[in-house]
Amino acid sequence: MHHSRLAGFIIDCHTDDLERAAEFWSAALGYPLKPKAAEADGTTYRQLMTPPDGLHIEVQRVAHESRVHLDIETDDIEAEVDRLEKLGAKKVAKVKTWVVMEAPTGQRFCVVRPQRPGIEAEANARN
Repeated sequence: MHHSRLAGFIIDCHTDDLERAAEFWSAALGYPLKPKAAEADGTTYRQLMTPPDGLHIEVQRVAHESRVHLDIETDDIEAEVDRLEKLGAKKVAKVKTWVVMEAPTGQRFCVVRPQRPGIEAEANARN
């Protein structure tokens, strides 16, 4: 058995100025920006400071058109991807530790590791 739930939203921005896009969404949504992550590609994402038990919101620089996508967090990515494929989704790509998928109606979303505490107690249990 594994668990899954909505993790948060990613605001995909087709832009050369991720910082300006992140500042806009920070002000628009009323959440301050987290300090920049010390990652090798630290210019790809900016995360907003949401409550620890709340949904995460990230601003991401992308090469495709701007859009919003959601993340589903799970304690077993392989099992959740399998479950979602049985529901009609298709796997688009595996990226680092997550999987990009597409719903039968065309929306893209990601299946990711847990992003916040309490997944076993608060998420949906899946067989």
